[in-house]
Amino acid sequence: MKKLFAALCLTLLAACAVTPDKPQLAPHDPGRELSAWVAAAATGDEDALLGAIEHSLAYVRTRPADQVAFGPDGPQATWADLASSLEHLLVVVPRLAADPGLLAREFVWLQVRPDPLMTGYYEPEMDGSLEPDPRFPVPLYGLPAGLRTADLGAFHPRWKGQSLTYRLDGQEIVPFFSREEIDGRGALAAETPIAWTRDPVDVFFLQIQGSGRLRLPDGSMRHVLYAGKNGHEYVSLGKVMIRRGMIPAEEMSMQRIRAYLHEHPHEVRELLSTNPSYVFFRLAQDGPLGAMGRTLTPMVSMATDSAFLPLGGILAVETELPGNDGARTPTAFLGLAQDRGGAIKGTRLDLFCGAGEMAEFLAGHLQAPSRVFLLLKKRTDNADY
Repeated sequence: MKKLFAALCLTLLAACAVTPDKPQLAPHDPGRELSAWVAAAATGDEDALLGAIEHSLAYVRTRPADQVAFGPDGPQATWADLASSLEHLLVVVPRLAADPGLLAREFVWLQVRPDPLMTGYYEPEMDGSLEPDPRFPVPLYGLPAGLRTADLGAFHPRWKGQSLTYRLDGQEIVPFFSREEIDGRGALAAETPIAWTRDPVDVFFLQIQGSGRLRLPDGSMRHVLYAGKNGHEYVSLGKVMIRRGMIPAEEMSMQRIRAYLHEHPHEVRELLSTNPSYVFFRLAQDGPLGAMGRTLTPMVSMATDSAFLPLGGILAVETELPGNDGARTPTAFLGLAQDRGGAIKGTRLDLFCGAGEMAEFLAGHLQAPSRVFLLLKKRTDNADY
């Protein structure tokens, strides 16, 4: 019980911490050029965008309509306001080609401050098997039977929205197994994996991305979807390798990490174990699914810190996308908050890039300071949120 008390105290301290770069949303005129640029991008693949908006709307309508969707420092916009904004966007998008000024005239633009860092994630593909096979020695685990989660908000209001993941050791509550304990010491050897694949590095990156595709020996494909995690803090392997002088910061990318691990196989286990966080999966026919339980849309769906930018939010984004030649291309688009991520805190955003080689390249190289605005439909009485 002492360990449980210590965990609760640490959670409380984290909840009360104040950082100098506290996320904020402030009304701001985006300017005619940016709003028109975003409007033009929205007409590029209109059907995909409208489908993604429908996914967000279906989720938002499940939330308590009169409840404020944002934290105490955010706008006083309810889930009903988010639904109204999404409903209006469905009407506006087909009209943007003829009238690109609609977004600026009919929506309030709230700028995300400080400017977010935008990264990317994708749906990796790998070969594997649903049955034990000597060609595929590395297990993919589902949720372990001994993993338990407690809602801390049930113990005290100040812990609302926080949880504790643990296991029982006799009568004592202890942290669930870390990556080193699972992969290095066989802590889950008694569990039956949901599938097997070839490479522990592939599994590591699958866990970072949160979902992927498994190609089976008969040529069929199964989606591998996020089911839960072990509750340990996420540690960036890239930052560890920069700090150790293994890869220069200016060269850091997912591809460089993979190359280093391939060239130094004797270091793989120790390096992967520097990230104690571990993700568990489930198999499905469809995917990938975001935190709303709906299919993600490439180059539209974004993972956000939902304590700051709630699921269902409409985001206008100005950023730069990396190219194969090393150049960065300025771009703008409409995004939708449809997912969460363990490393996505504060204003940081993670763009879902899709599947395939181009998506892998974008996700591995996208690290760009961005200008981002939350869009809310203007109220009929012109009152502020």
